[in-house]
Amino acid sequence: MQLTQENPAQINQILSYDDNGFVVNGQRFAGALIVGPETPAEPWQVNGFAALGVEDIARLAGFRPALVLLGTGRRQHFPPARLLEPLISAGIGFEIMDTGSACRTFNLLAAEGRVVLAAMLPAGEN
Repeated sequence: MQLTQENPAQINQILSYDDNGFVVNGQRFAGALIVGPETPAEPWQVNGFAALGVEDIARLAGFRPALVLLGTGRRQHFPPARLLEPLISAGIGFEIMDTGSACRTFNLLAAEGRVVLAAMLPAGEN
């Protein structure tokens, strides 16, 4: 789905997403993705929601965002609380949502200058 084409502040924007990946500032990423407003987008080596581990979430805490948006694929899935412990102990807020909602929310919060990190599975993930 196409989201936006303008980027006046030169922050990272998710321009589109589909079942297989994302386009951030014109660059295509296949598979899962981590991106912040000024942090270069990079692949997130996660093979689906069921494969999420504590180490995957701990990696997100290492970016030190104020808020993590976790996009769980086509549908919203809540991970077990034990997986979120690295964010909780670091005092980092988090929101769990479907990937489309996470993309739109990331673009909005990044444009507002918020210190947000999006960690997203492709929309094809159920």
